[in-house]
Amino acid sequence: MIKQKCIEAGVGAQNRKKILQAAEKCFAQYGFKGTAVQKIADEAALPKTNVLYYFKSKQELYVAVLEETLSLWNSHFDKATVDDDPAEVLADYIAEKMEVSRSHPLASRIFAMEIINGAENLSGYFDEEHGLWMKGRLAVIDGWKAANKLPDVDGEHLLYTIWASTQHYADFSAQITRLRGKKMVKADYEHATRELIKLVLGGCGLAVPTRYAGDIV
Repeated sequence: MIKQKCIEAGVGAQNRKKILQAAEKCFAQYGFKGTAVQKIADEAALPKTNVLYYFKSKQELYVAVLEETLSLWNSHFDKATVDDDPAEVLADYIAEKMEVSRSHPLASRIFAMEIINGAENLSGYFDEEHGLWMKGRLAVIDGWKAANKLPDVDGEHLLYTIWASTQHYADFSAQITRLRGKKMVKADYEHATRELIKLVLGGCGLAVPTRYAGDIV
């Protein structure tokens, strides 16, 4: 009996994963309004009833995809303190954001479209949690400035710059491909990551950590 329940739980987790992956692809291609539950079911190769068993509505599934995207953006920067080296923390943060843009571009595009359309599907919980995160990270940046670890840069705009530059590689990948004449591969992302770290840290008067001066492993 216990074994059977474990098997059912495993199947449920696999189906949920398949549904979320299919939904991510559909929402990125057709948007929220243009995506039907049946379209997601077809993409996941599951009956529509299965999709609605795990997610009661298209709205619930869409919010789940948005929440998955936010979890992807969790980083070491979330737990950084004033005692940490800002060059190390910011370089790692840029590298982590770039890796998500490389590995999960669809998730980034869905989130971008949601924000552009007024963020109506993001709950008050998100606003509160995101606001607390922002307040905490700005406090750390201000602490670095007070400790003379960082010049007098505006922390808010520093974060906006990092988000805009790193997420650009996911949200506007089609533009980049057209301009370059080919898609970016992993080595291209590694080079872009080093360049962004050099640009951002250089603008903050910080030295680039040694591990980002050469090839990223």
